[in-house]
Amino acid sequence: MLLEGKKGLVLNVTNDKSIGWSVARVLHEMGAMVGVGAQNARMRERVDALVADFPRMRSHAVDFAQDDEIAALAAEAKGIYGEVDFLVHSAAFASKESLSNPFVQTSREDFGLALDVSAFSLVALCRHMEPVIADGGSVVAMSYLGSTRAVVGYNVMGVAKAALEACVRYLACDLGHRGIRVNTVSPGPINTVSARGVGGLIEMIDYVHQKAPLKGTFGQAEVAATTAYLVSNLSKGVSGQVIFVDNGYNIAAM
Repeated sequence: MLLEGKKGLVLNVTNDKSIGWSVARVLHEMGAMVGVGAQNARMRERVDALVADFPRMRSHAVDFAQDDEIAALAAEAKGIYGEVDFLVHSAAFASKESLSNPFVQTSREDFGLALDVSAFSLVALCRHMEPVIADGGSVVAMSYLGSTRAVVGYNVMGVAKAALEACVRYLACDLGHRGIRVNTVSPGPINTVSARGVGGLIEMIDYVHQKAPLKGTFGQAEVAATTAYLVSNLSKGVSGQVIFVDNGYNIAAM
């Protein structure tokens, strides 16, 4: 019960294959009270069904593109939990066109949308939630290797993840005086509904599993375990970092 007595939010979850859902389940199993987010009322119905059998879970709804909804979430969290010990940001979006067309064809509108939802939303979340985060709390965001390397088909989302990782470093500096850590988990490619928007995903997964130093597969469970470490007291001295969960693929050159 590594997280017994801790309370926090995992935002957002789409279905039972989402990385966010695996994170929420593991944190719950370790003793935490977990609020699980959905993008809108329709998606919240799915989340309600997921959390129904877990006594220390409840659902929330927040559209990360809307500041008023993020502010409302902060007020709701304060009313329900008093304060939270962790926030897990697991949300990203890019238009279908910006993922399927060459990066050079990315429109101004699609570029702005991807960075707004995938990166700035973490800044907005921390700004509104800071008064609700307990001293010594933890914020964790989800990234991908495409932030620092050009991954064919990842396109504008790679740029958004680069911005997200930069935001994590600046937020770590801003919130560190209260002992709040801000870190990034960078999973390798995992077969989720969101990831299927990237062309060639299955081939990419197979290639990484073959070439990574650690042989065998990895997935949501490994990402959730690393996130649990980052929101626990075991990571008190860790902030502003990117931790890869990809069997070591990120270190391999050939």
